[in-house]
Amino acid sequence: MRQFLGIDHPLVVVHDLSAVAEHYAALGFAPRPLGRHPWGTTMRLVQFDGCSIELMGVEDETLLDQHAIDGFSFGRTIRDQLREREGIALVALNSADAESDAGIVTARGICCQGTIQFGREVRLDDGRTGRTRTTLKIFVDPRLPRLGNFAVQQHRPDLIFRPDWLQHPNGASRIHQVTIMAERPHWSAVRQRLGGLYGDDALFGRAEGFGAQTGNGCFVVLDQAAVERTYAPLPPALAAEHRPCCIAIHLSVPDTRPVVSYLTSAGVGFTTEGSQLRLRDAGPFGNVFLAFDASPRLA
Repeated sequence: MRQFLGIDHPLVVVHDLSAVAEHYAALGFAPRPLGRHPWGTTMRLVQFDGCSIELMGVEDETLLDQHAIDGFSFGRTIRDQLREREGIALVALNSADAESDAGIVTARGICCQGTIQFGREVRLDDGRTGRTRTTLKIFVDPRLPRLGNFAVQQHRPDLIFRPDWLQHPNGASRIHQVTIMAERPHWSAVRQRLGGLYGDDALFGRAEGFGAQTGNGCFVVLDQAAVERTYAPLPPALAAEHRPCCIAIHLSVPDTRPVVSYLTSAGVGFTTEGSQLRLRDAGPFGNVFLAFDASPRLA
């Protein structure tokens, strides 16, 4: 059975894309060269096997409304969220059949704004170029603007997930958790959102919150107090955010010792708990707390 709408790539929107990519490189990641979208945004991908972190900036505001559908503009959404603050703007969900998957979630009450088809040029390491072909199904709820998603179907995965692009000196191999911060009055709406995407059977409880299992990794929901107990005090921009939003990305590694070496060299503070290592500062990484786990668990 194919995996259903696994976490594919959180979009981390930042003002200085080059500087943030350097911060990620200092942690032992290997960001890909600059790429461009047809709606005026640029990106640097940190790619893993079947998923990635997409660091994204805005380059050309004259293109923001290219490929707009049903009142949704991808480029304008990114621009508007970045004007508010840096952070995770959307989370892409992997799909092998975007049309079918959209039908499943809309039957559960999730609104789909429509379909975007696009491609971009990719230069391979041997100098050849190819053009990707991608289908997006947009799932954005104006009541939860920081928890928007889209199903992404890559028709040319050979141009996206090349084995030599998936290797990182720190050993990170995949995303296994994205943490959502939501105050308790919003939990019902967030639970309904996750249940609509994955079905109520995918939901699970935790001592300090709840979550949902996806086809790749899980979403975990915590309130602000639990977030600060788990990670560290929030940067001012995140502390002022009262809407549900994604604030942390957890990565699987075979061994945290190489990560510790990079963090020590970069002077980045962290805490450890069992086999998990958590960075204490989200600001340099686009208002995202990063965590590394040598033996990730569901909940």
